[in-house]
Amino acid sequence: MSEILAAFEDWTSEGDAASMLGHLTPDTVKEAVDALTEAGILLAEGSPDAVRDEETERQWGAWSPEAPFFHYATQGVYDDPPVENEGEAAHAPPDPALFTEYAQAPRVLLPRWPHASGLDAPYTQVLHRRRTHRDFSGEPVALETLGVLLASCFGPVDFIDSGRAALYRRTSPQGGARQEIDTYLGVLNVTGAAPGWYHYNGLQHSLELLTEGFTREEAAVLCADQDWAGDAAFLVVLAARLERMSVKYPTPRCYRVCLLNAGHLGQTFALTATALGLGPAQTGAFRDAALAERCTLDNAGHTPLYVLAAGHPHHAPKDCPPLATADTFATTRLAGPAGRAHAAVPGPSHRLPLL
Repeated sequence: MSEILAAFEDWTSEGDAASMLGHLTPDTVKEAVDALTEAGILLAEGSPDAVRDEETERQWGAWSPEAPFFHYATQGVYDDPPVENEGEAAHAPPDPALFTEYAQAPRVLLPRWPHASGLDAPYTQVLHRRRTHRDFSGEPVALETLGVLLASCFGPVDFIDSGRAALYRRTSPQGGARQEIDTYLGVLNVTGAAPGWYHYNGLQHSLELLTEGFTREEAAVLCADQDWAGDAAFLVVLAARLERMSVKYPTPRCYRVCLLNAGHLGQTFALTATALGLGPAQTGAFRDAALAERCTLDNAGHTPLYVLAAGHPHHAPKDCPPLATADTFATTRLAGPAGRAHAAVPGPSHRLPLL
């Protein structure tokens, strides 16, 4: 079967395929092509499925095959009715611990000064002041400010009864309140916390020291050679402890939810940092394995998803883009058609799907 499929890597007629596969009769090739086409493994040229496949490749080709595979493989999981499994709840594994803790790690207990934090700034002002910063002044961030930021974004707000155990809620929405995202910090320039890698213990409101030492040069390397990362006062790594989500939601689509949850936390972080007078930043470009190692993660069930950063913004930033002018808009396409229309005309040739 594999040699038949290999004959259809590009548009190929049954006759040409039979010529390439000289040890098979034309009837055998035709029978195989009909069966493979019916199963959706081969596409008929000009068919609706072939037209859609080409359009999908046009849109996703730059990211193929990883991104489109993940996207489409996790579609349609709710189309089929759920299968009832008697006794499933009784045999379900217990929920993992709500909070990650490094019991033997040295701790920096963070102050709790929410009323002196400046978080009473008007919402509209904070929302419209929020910008991604790449230039920082070098002024250290106070431990009190960091404590307010971490508690406001990543600490528990309240606890709820899930029907099988307690769960907690944060200021950001999280799928099923599973709170699978843990918070790690690479501290560079914070008063009262030596440079190094820490875990934020939200239950204790403390920093747990994992490894000592952290430099600007290392920060830039970990963030895929982005020099600005080394100028921030600290990095925040959002890492998913996958079992907290998968024990309740076994469908692979829920990995999408983990990514969305990291985004929710990132937005709350950006707004809160802005309200505190800090300049927030964020990036999805980082060296996964090296960053996981620095955070003491196994990069299997506990893996980094997103990197945030903050520091005092520079009073005269160099990397701030200028506002658009009339000349800018003269070369900008502001609107366009929503999609392309294609005529489906079935043909005699077949090939494997592009994606």
